[in-house]
Amino acid sequence: MSVTHHERRLDNGLTILAETDPDAHSAAVGFFVRTGARDEEPALMGVSHFLEHMMFKGTDDLPAEAINRGFDAMGARNNAYTTGEMTAFYAHVLPERTPDALALLGAMMRPALRQSDFDTEKGVILEEIAMYRDNPFWVLYEQCVEKRYGPHGLGHRVLGTETTVGEMDRDAMMAYFDNRYSADNTVVALAGRVDLDEAERVLNEVCGAWQPTSPARTTDRPATHAERLDLRDEKVTRGYALLLSDAPAIDDDDRHAAGVLAYLLGGSDNSRLHWALVDPGTAEEAQASYDGHINAGDYFVFASCDPDKIDDVLGVIDRETASLIEGVTERDLERLRNRVATGVTLSGERPEGRMHRLGRQWATGSPYRSLADELESITSVTHDDLRRVGQRYPIARGALVGTLRPA
Repeated sequence: MSVTHHERRLDNGLTILAETDPDAHSAAVGFFVRTGARDEEPALMGVSHFLEHMMFKGTDDLPAEAINRGFDAMGARNNAYTTGEMTAFYAHVLPERTPDALALLGAMMRPALRQSDFDTEKGVILEEIAMYRDNPFWVLYEQCVEKRYGPHGLGHRVLGTETTVGEMDRDAMMAYFDNRYSADNTVVALAGRVDLDEAERVLNEVCGAWQPTSPARTTDRPATHAERLDLRDEKVTRGYALLLSDAPAIDDDDRHAAGVLAYLLGGSDNSRLHWALVDPGTAEEAQASYDGHINAGDYFVFASCDPDKIDDVLGVIDRETASLIEGVTERDLERLRNRVATGVTLSGERPEGRMHRLGRQWATGSPYRSLADELESITSVTHDDLRRVGQRYPIARGALVGTLRPA
């Protein structure tokens, strides 16, 4: 039997999405909340990620130790993450443990948010921010994104800053939680060998009392800024270069062509940047990628090298992006399509990957598309598609360019 897509909704507005597969040997469940860094007020930057941590600190009736033991007892592979546009909590389990995973995830989604836990976890997050400050790439990336998007929420740091997290109080977090962690702003995604009727019964029991709040989200296409940002840091010993430029949005028909273009430029050991920068020893690392957002998108080009070679590296990137589509043969295009399709298939063939794909589609407002639909779109990318997206969104022209080198 084939994978079958289902969509249901509880009376309070909680959405249930599933791709059921009776032949699967596992099941995956996840709660996806349509909230992330782009939804935060500037003074609350980092609150979504902070709340992700607080979910594991226990509820009024369930201590943190019981949550950890519960996932361990069912043999779950569980975790959580926060992005600019969503927060997710998930577990991958054996099919018979699906009701247990749903019940535990649903329970922890209503945390106690105790002041003592808030104070303890604030210290943990401040340490995490300090750790990332020791990562040269991350320092450059965060400052470039802030410059690129300006005051728009897509320029917010997911972790927040030492100031915003340090000055955040528990009551402000609670108000944010009450508004955005609501029934109508959450989806439960399931995939694999799942009894959907039983899953709905559990969710009604655990989440049926959640209230809808109709939270707002700004989805306008943000203005972006192209400028040069040169940073110096006495702690770094290498040179780093980063380019960010406009790309198709996550639901744009050109998103797959954009992904193929980025892969051609810097997606593997056989990319243009590898042969132009890494193979001759001009750079130690060079990569490119495409990242789609709601009504926005980014091309990302990054390289690390000897500090004295940064300008040479930027020149090579300009040259390679300018001639990117020229000379691409049908054999090249077939190879690129196959590589991208393989990556999408490997990430989506297991229940866990399917569950994440369902949750991400809903959280970003994209219509449902099966894995087969995605693969067909990828394998149908043509030279004309590459030319069109290359003209609409030139990778290096109009880019924000950031560099980081020793002080």
